[in-house]
Amino acid sequence: MRIPESELIINGDGSAFHLHIRPEQLADNVILVGDPGRVAMVKSYFSSVEAEGASREFVWATGAYNGKRITALSTGIGTDNIDIVMTELDALANIDFKTREVKPEHRTLDILRIGTCGAIQPEIPLGAFIFSHISVGCDGLLNWYDKRDSIALLDFEEAFKEHVHWDRHLPDPYFVRASDKLIRRFEDCTVKGMTISASGFYGPQGRVVRQGLAMPDMLEDFESFTFKGCKITNFEMEGSALAGMAAKLGHNAGTVCCAIAHRHLKDANTDYKPRVAELVRLALDKMTE
Repeated sequence: MRIPESELIINGDGSAFHLHIRPEQLADNVILVGDPGRVAMVKSYFSSVEAEGASREFVWATGAYNGKRITALSTGIGTDNIDIVMTELDALANIDFKTREVKPEHRTLDILRIGTCGAIQPEIPLGAFIFSHISVGCDGLLNWYDKRDSIALLDFEEAFKEHVHWDRHLPDPYFVRASDKLIRRFEDCTVKGMTISASGFYGPQGRVVRQGLAMPDMLEDFESFTFKGCKITNFEMEGSALAGMAAKLGHNAGTVCCAIAHRHLKDANTDYKPRVAELVRLALDKMTE
């Protein structure tokens, strides 16, 4: 199948339109970070750097760690950017950029998002590393794609909507499980999470500044939701789209976040960068085992 120019834009230098990465520059192991400045932190642990670039919020570098190739890439904030990143990463791996034909053999990427989050359960300590075994999309992105139900946990969705009295004006939430491969790699060093991917930082995460909330009891309802032994552990803003699109496209993906804020604590941890650096190093070790 040939992908038309209108559907996949390829730059004149043979790179993906937004990411400005060429197919040969992409490693099988990919670390995603939201903050473009955090790519430098990841890159600082590389033993060598073979290629790097930047375009808007998309900063990247491919190099070696523990003798294995790895690509670090920033996404910026939000699931809309994950839509761009995942589509173009998959295209780089599985479409011939010269012929625009889908390659006959599927190439599977291992993709880990490293981020920060806010915890909502009282027993989770500030600074904990939370791996999202299940990601909860409140953004609606996956609903734009066909057969989303094939990779969604539909029983979780229905139980969740009923429990929190989901507002009819909001997009239907979706629940997606992370890759079992990545879950196994991180289960001995992280908290098991069911993570809300919010579509914003303020209202969608229960923060009230000058506007009220459509679901005023949202935080209490999210915290009290329990289904099949799982409960909502934390908020972040990208993991659901990553888990969902990776599952549909045939890649291994997951999200691990450092809890830098807590619903049950008055203040956030503003000195969290050393802890995030620890998480980056842990993630690199685990991804290159």
